[in-house]
Amino acid sequence: MKQHDNPITPAGLSALKARYDHLLGTERPEIVAIVSWAAGNGDRSENGDYLYGRKRMREIDRELAHLVRRMKAARVIDPAATPDRGRAFFGATITIADEDDNQRTLTLVGDDEQDASADRIGWSAPIARALRGAAVGDLRTVRLPAGEKEWEVVGISYP
Repeated sequence: MKQHDNPITPAGLSALKARYDHLLGTERPEIVAIVSWAAGNGDRSENGDYLYGRKRMREIDRELAHLVRRMKAARVIDPAATPDRGRAFFGATITIADEDDNQRTLTLVGDDEQDASADRIGWSAPIARALRGAAVGDLRTVRLPAGEKEWEVVGISYP
């Protein structure tokens, strides 16, 4: 996978598109209406609705541009189509255990889909980079801010 690629699952790309459609089709038109209403109320320099609306519109436009860039760079990879299911690749759900046998289950997803609270780890995160290509029984060392930690891969599955 090339460095500039943005790997993403089909569900992840759908989520990006849904966010884009919501911003463009719902949120931005609402803000445009508020701004034009507020602009008609006279002095814009002291008009809170106008000033907030303009600020929010700039934020929305910035996020829309970001989403367009991410979607253009996206390379959809369906984890269910992975040929080598014995190794940890994009989309794999991996169970790892530390030296005290504390287990943790992670799913390797695109950076735009990561959600640590749901154990969805972005493809470029340190732990994801360490686990890429691992097989059950492999030991992998992850460099974390607090130091190095060694994990054993105890399970790998794909959707």
